[in-house]
Amino acid sequence: MGIFKRLGDILKSNINAMLDKAEDPEKMLNQMVYEMEEHYAKAKEQVTVAVADEKKLNNQYEKAKKEAFSWADKAQAALNAGKEDLAKEALVRKSNHAENARGYKAMWEKQKQATDALKQSLRQLQRKIDECKSRKQLLVARHRRAEAQKNIHETIAGIGDSGAFSTFDRLEDKVDQAEAEGEAAMDMAEFESDTLEDEFAQLESSDVGTQLEQLKNGDANSDLADL
Repeated sequence: MGIFKRLGDILKSNINAMLDKAEDPEKMLNQMVYEMEEHYAKAKEQVTVAVADEKKLNNQYEKAKKEAFSWADKAQAALNAGKEDLAKEALVRKSNHAENARGYKAMWEKQKQATDALKQSLRQLQRKIDECKSRKQLLVARHRRAEAQKNIHETIAGIGDSGAFSTFDRLEDKVDQAEAEGEAAMDMAEFESDTLEDEFAQLESSDVGTQLEQLKNGDANSDLADL
């Protein structure tokens, strides 16, 4: 079980180091998950070795047990054949293999308990990593949303700043000035047109006056001489 405690201590140390550096949350979360998966792979390798040792002890136990039964059968066969000395030798071999089998069985059962616990711990670690991945996605989404809100508020604040609006005010003044100058030009054009019409009206009025004087003098057709 010490393997998982060491992995936990390493992860905790690395996480604290990243927090102290105040790194970008998304980058930090990705790094944390990467390290978890890396340590999980190492833990899995060590658990695999422990399981292999357990399988080896079980094979040795089964082999010793099989030999013990085999020599027991040989002892019986020798006795049936009237060969007691050979039967005794077979019983000695049977006892040796039986003793070895008991020893291997005890070691195998102890190793199996340890490997079962390691497997359980490995499954728990995998669940923790899966949970961290899910939480990472949520935290990344929340962080991005918070950053977007922050940028939006900063943009709005920048637009609301007097410096930004003063630029619009200056542009509006220029537009107002251009519009005023345009209206003034139109007024002047109308004024010049009215003045020209007044001059022609005056000329016409003067010509009528001349004709009136001629009429009074009995010369009503003098202006028609060219007809």
